Amino acid sequence: MALRREALQGTLGGILPAGTPPFVWEVGCGHGHFLAAYAQAHPGELCLGIDVIRERIERAVRKRDRARLANLHFIRAEAQMFLEVMPAAAKISAIYVLFSDPWPKQRHHKHRLMQPGFLDGLAGRAGQGARLYFRTDHEPYFLEVETMLRGHLAWHLSDEAWPFETTTVFQQRAASHRSLVAVRK
Repeated sequence: MALRREALQGTLGGILPAGTPPFVWEVGCGHGHFLAAYAQAHPGELCLGIDVIRERIERAVRKRDRARLANLHFIRAEAQMFLEVMPAAAKISAIYVLFSDPWPKQRHHKHRLMQPGFLDGLAGRAGQGARLYFRTDHEPYFLEVETMLRGHLAWHLSDEAWPFETTTVFQQRAASHRSLVAVRK
């Protein structure tokens, strides 16, 4: 559970050694509700969740430990740094971005996770055919991400169904939400 580059690199080297199959990554995992349920339903898949808030990661780790999920890891990390220090041979098979902060004020849009540069970074670390799952309750953010993905060279939108449902804390709070699936070309 680290934010510093060297510590994160060492932690990832232990979780994602050479030869590790592609893994499922949740960005902004919060208390780990979604990814713990996913890992339990998919015991053959390696699942890794990150969040920048220490207390969230601590709660997620407790949830993992209570459920005895050996295929699930939680790390305190920032998404861009995670991509930068990920072992070169490691590949992502699925990325879940669920209810990330929409930073609704125009002057704060630069802080949004889903930006062209982040999509480029994801594309470089995701295997061909990897899926990007995005869900939000903020309509303007959804439309912006949808437009961004339509114009992105490495991703294309898919009409396939959402692959795994479990209600998260943020989903419970939302009056409604929209989801999309993009596939790495």
